[in-house]
Amino acid sequence: MEKKEQLYEGKAKKVYATEDPNLVIVSYKDDATAFDGAKKGTIVGKGVINNQMTNRLMAKMEKAGIPTHFVEELSERDTLVKKVSIVPLEVIIRNISAGHFASRYGVEEGIVFDAPTIEFSYKNDELGDPLLNSYHDQFGDPTDDAAAQPAAPQPAENQ
Repeated sequence: MEKKEQLYEGKAKKVYATEDPNLVIVSYKDDATAFDGAKKGTIVGKGVINNQMTNRLMAKMEKAGIPTHFVEELSERDTLVKKVSIVPLEVIIRNISAGHFASRYGVEEGIVFDAPTIEFSYKNDELGDPLLNSYHDQFGDPTDDAAAQPAAPQPAENQ
């Protein structure tokens, strides 16, 4: 399968058309960004790792009976996939406070969490990738002093 015209380029990957209108090639990049793209750099091998991690995850999902868009790994960096419409969802798993998390909650970077925290964001740069969940919000709303206070204990219900 051969790369044709580039259809899309994002922060982490490029998507190319193929001779089959139902298939595309995803090519993972070594580019790294932070702070909504304000800070840019390169991490050599990042694209290779992202490709391999994604393909292993897709294989696990397929084995569990969950259909995916995966077709075939073409190289260390490129994968053939079914052409689909994406759900604009960004999933971030954090083990340590950093970046947007630290600035959003006004905490220092480098705090190691007891358990990983997961964030779901609507993937839209113009809106600043707004957070969709708050169950991990142990730090409260940094703009609301009352949210930083522990909740008052609730009386037990009579049984």
